[in-house]
Amino acid sequence: MVIQIFNLFKVSKAVWIFFFLLTANIVKADAFADTTKKKLLAAASAKDNAGFIILEPNVVFPEVLAGNEEDALAYIEKFSNNRRAYLIRTYNRSKKYFPKATAILKKHNLPQELKVLLALESAFNGNAVSKAGAVGYWQIMDEVAKEYGLRYVAQQTDAEKKKTEKKAADLAKTKTVQQKPLAVKDDRKNFNKSTYAAARYLRDRSRNLDNNLLLMVASYNCGIGNVWNAMKKTGLNDPDFWDVKEYLPAETQAYVMNFITLNVIFSNYDKFSSNNLIFTPTKVKVENIPANFTEELTSLNK
Repeated sequence: MVIQIFNLFKVSKAVWIFFFLLTANIVKADAFADTTKKKLLAAASAKDNAGFIILEPNVVFPEVLAGNEEDALAYIEKFSNNRRAYLIRTYNRSKKYFPKATAILKKHNLPQELKVLLALESAFNGNAVSKAGAVGYWQIMDEVAKEYGLRYVAQQTDAEKKKTEKKAADLAKTKTVQQKPLAVKDDRKNFNKSTYAAARYLRDRSRNLDNNLLLMVASYNCGIGNVWNAMKKTGLNDPDFWDVKEYLPAETQAYVMNFITLNVIFSNYDKFSSNNLIFTPTKVKVENIPANFTEELTSLNK
């Protein structure tokens, strides 16, 4: 029990002595007792005094996203609280797709964190079609599909669809026998083909944006031109996402923040799923601490 608590929280030696005193009797009574925070505090109520401890943050950012934790922590914590069910559902679905995507991204020398775009773009739905006409797992537009050599079925605007439907209706009235055109497969709905194309696209954006991961993610959402314009507006020689954020569309800002969030939560998923993920120092009241705890703390701090 004590070992599990040691792994969960990083606090001072004196506080761990305190926890040992609190839990000694519990260990004797039940060697297999649950060691969650709630039960630990409940066990402490058997003593005589009260006090507070500070639980230190234990969230760990992926290496490629480290450096701006303070800019993202509040957003991640709020998202993790408000959309917990979505995160759990997405994590479970990702097990089927992320390993394959990671292997393809690795072949193109791209960060494996980019696999999260699959969840953000289509929620792993190969048949997804956006209002803008993006199709498939990676939500690839017609012109991008053409550029990267994918077979695709051109997406029509509402006006074009009505025109096509009218033409078909007119032909039906004339009773003219028309040969049915051969069906064209859309490679954007094929996981492997679309993922290879998305990886090539992202590799090109990497070259355009000096390998800056978050700017690459932003460009995937709003286009490289909008990112370049935002970079110019900063007046800086080498701006990053946090510099250009305010100049990007609101949708793109949220898109990049969600990208960061999913990567951080999935990198800390065991702690998240067990409700043990701590984002900021948290003050916890402990009821009825042992009477001699102050003496133990004083002696240790001398």
